[in-house]
Amino acid sequence: MPSGRVRWFDANKGYGFIINEEGDDVFMSASALPKGVTTLRKGAKVEYSVVDGRRGPQAMNVHLIASAPSLVKATRPKPDDMAAIVEDLIKLLDAAGNGLRRHRYPSAAESKKLATLLRAVADNFDVED
Repeated sequence: MPSGRVRWFDANKGYGFIINEEGDDVFMSASALPKGVTTLRKGAKVEYSVVDGRRGPQAMNVHLIASAPSLVKATRPKPDDMAAIVEDLIKLLDAAGNGLRRHRYPSAAESKKLATLLRAVADNFDVED
């Protein structure tokens, strides 16, 4: 059974390509994915069978061997560091909440800082499996 790595896959389009061990592209339809799998991450190692399609080789019966490592997951802060960040964020949100109770929004600079921090923390929590 040939193997290769996912070059790219777009679940919305319903297809993607595998680059095989010889460096050739193999078309992969979403219907070739294992049951329950809707997308594959770039770089995931797969095994598959090949049939000749209208425009060249086409992967069938794709089996996921190893998922590609998540760059976000590998670079996110350690849990202890993240705990300190979350505690600081809670203090900032509490201060903003107290101001809102007094009918005052935070200044533009404070709002921008808070929004940036919220996005950064959310990105560290939102990691694909």
